[in-house]
Amino acid sequence: MSKVKYYYDSETLSYRKIEKKKGRKLSIFLLSLVGMLLSGFLLLLVYLNLPYVETPKEKTLKRELANMELQYDLLNRKMDQAETVLNEIADRDNNLYRVYFEANPIPNEQRKAGFGGVNRYKDLEGFDNSKLIVTANKRLDILTKQIVVQSRSLDEIASLAEEKEKLLAAIPAIQPVNNEDLTRMASGYGYRTDPFTKARKMHWGMDFTAPRGTPIYASGDGKITRADNSASGYGNHIRIDHGYGYESLYAHLYKYNIRAGQTVKRGDLIGFVGSTGRSEAPHLHYEVFKDGERINPINFYYGNLSPEEFAELLKKSQQENQSLD
Repeated sequence: MSKVKYYYDSETLSYRKIEKKKGRKLSIFLLSLVGMLLSGFLLLLVYLNLPYVETPKEKTLKRELANMELQYDLLNRKMDQAETVLNEIADRDNNLYRVYFEANPIPNEQRKAGFGGVNRYKDLEGFDNSKLIVTANKRLDILTKQIVVQSRSLDEIASLAEEKEKLLAAIPAIQPVNNEDLTRMASGYGYRTDPFTKARKMHWGMDFTAPRGTPIYASGDGKITRADNSASGYGNHIRIDHGYGYESLYAHLYKYNIRAGQTVKRGDLIGFVGSTGRSEAPHLHYEVFKDGERINPINFYYGNLSPEEFAELLKKSQQENQSLD
């Protein structure tokens, strides 16, 4: 049994019965239905647009991700520049430095080799940006390896350069008597007339005529192996072992300025012109040896003669005249 409801009528000052209107329930039902539909539609709109609605935390994370992508792009550009520079160095290394020092070039496969075997990047997998991170790490590792290979190559080149410098300093490359001290270049390397027997025989060195006491200089870096007069015909003489198969001999000296076992540098004063031993007049008899064989000293005067002076010396050395020893 439904409850009867009343309302107070202020005009009649009495309670009046509330009469139910026809169609009211239907109106309420329709209003409720419309409300539900509107609410569902609004919820649908919210749901559909939810991915586009960002929370403050999401906005922060998005900014950090954008910054990370920017930094990654900058890192890639720097690696591109580093690879370009390294490739240029490798090209000069193979085609200039190693060619000059007669060293074999490093194969490109060795310079750019990767890393085989175990997966070095397993710990970096399984993340949203794993591919990006693994790629960057691979490039850095290969770049690091290329730098190590190039560094070792440059260490080798430096060692070869140091050895080359020692070789160039050791080669007997200067005239042992200054031009201004010479009376003349008396005789060169080749067949000459013996001053004592007048027979034509091989003259194994060059004779520089100069006054007694004229300074004689070491023609290259080396060690004094002999400074005595016990060799037949040479009188007081000096031998210098320059290393690398080179040796020089200075004969008929008046006196020494060094002793056996002493180390000398190119241009050091080692003795003075004389006429000791089998000699016709004061002069320096000078010889050069390579691997124990006598060679023409004229080929080694590039250190202290001008082209004009060398041409004049070469012309005189080729004259088949009489030697002084």
